[in-house]
Amino acid sequence: MIRIGIDLGGTKIEGIALSDNDVADNTTADNDVADNGNDVTGEEIYRHRIDTPQDDYQATLQSIVDLVRKIEKNSGVIEGDNTDSGETSSIGICTPGSLSPATGLMRNSNSVCMNGKPVLDDLQNLLHKKIRIANDANCFALSEATDGSASNASVVFGVIIGTGTGAGIVVDNKILVGPNAIAGEWGHNPLPWPQDSELPGPECYCGKNGCIETWLSGPAIKRDHEIYNNEYIDAQTLDNKARFGDFDAIETFQRYEDRMARSLAHVINILDPDVIVLGGGMGNVKRLYENVPKIWGRYIFSDVLNTRLVAPKHGDSSGVRGAAWLWR
Repeated sequence: MIRIGIDLGGTKIEGIALSDNDVADNTTADNDVADNGNDVTGEEIYRHRIDTPQDDYQATLQSIVDLVRKIEKNSGVIEGDNTDSGETSSIGICTPGSLSPATGLMRNSNSVCMNGKPVLDDLQNLLHKKIRIANDANCFALSEATDGSASNASVVFGVIIGTGTGAGIVVDNKILVGPNAIAGEWGHNPLPWPQDSELPGPECYCGKNGCIETWLSGPAIKRDHEIYNNEYIDAQTLDNKARFGDFDAIETFQRYEDRMARSLAHVINILDPDVIVLGGGMGNVKRLYENVPKIWGRYIFSDVLNTRLVAPKHGDSSGVRGAAWLWR
């Protein structure tokens, strides 16, 4: 038995095969693991990446099918021209969008040719087996909760901050989806406890002003630095300048860290997670892990604070690994 994960991105489709291992007890028949799954490990058997066909729905589906077959052949699940892997592999798919509970159709995908399409049904028909689909933030959170930086935690909030801002929630190794399939859509809530200078806030593509995404995304920190300093540089360059003592860059990060602390404090006040895992491009900024927890206590309604802010163990691989873990 192997677990196959597929990460459908706008430019690349990545696939992975993980072994079906339970370190604590190799005799467990179905690998249902107690203790929050922290004894589970998925050894990587095979990985492959291909380009995503642009603006072509059918070609994208066929590319996913071909990638799955390639993974199965290179993992020893099928041989020769055989295309039937039977019950020897499970398939999970990570997408930048989600399936609408009302229609079952894809929505909010940055691969826009997928939107409004019955992606799940079409892929199941092509692959002749059941598959599971989850969005990228949910897969990220599941990966880190299963065998990543939060593998010992009951409640995990996984944040992805890059060109956008999203999150996923995992409770006892199960993704919390919600009746509207929007659990974890943290980035489209307003920035908490806004200062006068932060109102009404930048316009968001969702049609609102002042969404957390407009303050915390990678483009947002670049815009904020430009407003104060008339200098448009990316987050990595800002981080480098701040580490070498550049006063303007340090001030930009101080504003950013306070906004992140407020935004995560809101989550802690509602969800009270054991661990918050910070992924995406901004997750590479090491100063956030030290500074944000020093600030968020000002906004959290508790006399104790045990929530941890951690970096992801699997980094950019968390999406594809989380897809593989959709079958538990």
